[in-house]
Amino acid sequence: MSDSVSHHLFTETLFQLKFTSKQLERLAKKAEKDSEKEQAKVKKVTKSMGQVTKALDKALNSMDLQKVSAVMDKFESQVQNLDVHTSVMEDSMSSAMTLTTPQEQVDDLIHQIAEQNGLEVMDQLNQLPAGATSVGAESSRSQDKEDQLSRR
Repeated sequence: MSDSVSHHLFTETLFQLKFTSKQLERLAKKAEKDSEKEQAKVKKVTKSMGQVTKALDKALNSMDLQKVSAVMDKFESQVQNLDVHTSVMEDSMSSAMTLTTPQEQVDDLIHQIAEQNGLEVMDQLNQLPAGATSVGAESSRSQDKEDQLSRR
């Protein structure tokens, strides 16, 4: 493999790694915020269920079936609320896992890295047709190999 091809593959890999790094940082921050929110909700539900248990004990001691029924209805309502919160959390986590980054941000990151490393990629990027994902045939083959490895 010639030096220019290996240099090209190296820079392309560098761009991909930097981009992935930024995505993972954003994902980690979002997951941390979501986790804190969910922990607060779980504490609230736990406290509420404790109150339901106390109320149920009182109702059972008095043997008042209406009170027992009311407490059980309240408990069922809280369990449903917990299910809704869990569903929302799962949905937000799954949507966070499928991050999409605007093309403008990707281009800005490529330019930033190119400037840091003294690389000239503008000419190569401008020559690409719209929607192209790699700069050359060699790089698309290396991308295919990487995709195959990541699927394993």
